[in-house]
Amino acid sequence: MTLAVETTDLKVQLRLADDDWFTACDLSALTPGRGVAALLPDGRQVALFRDRADRLYAVDNRDPFTGAAVLSRGLTGTHRNRPFVASPLLKQRFDLVSGECLDDEEVRVAAYEVRAA
Repeated sequence: MTLAVETTDLKVQLRLADDDWFTACDLSALTPGRGVAALLPDGRQVALFRDRADRLYAVDNRDPFTGAAVLSRGLTGTHRNRPFVASPLLKQRFDLVSGECLDDEEVRVAAYEVRAA
């Protein structure tokens, strides 16, 4: 079996606080169901995800429970129709749309508006 490499000129872009769009990577760098970490201009990291329906998500890569930059390596899934990433360390789940922790409502990570352009 031969797999064809996806070819596209589309870029994954995030809306930052100053309303500017930041190009993080090529869309082809995102494999559905897996995360990728990208460095933002201010030095923070963001975890980028693409689901099997081609929806894009971006949240801070730093796990607020441990301080480790690992959310891009977490497992993705859904809970009550809410897409989430589970931290690979302590397994807390973070909503990929809002950044809210599904296991502790007082904790959240930043979530970014994301597009392919």
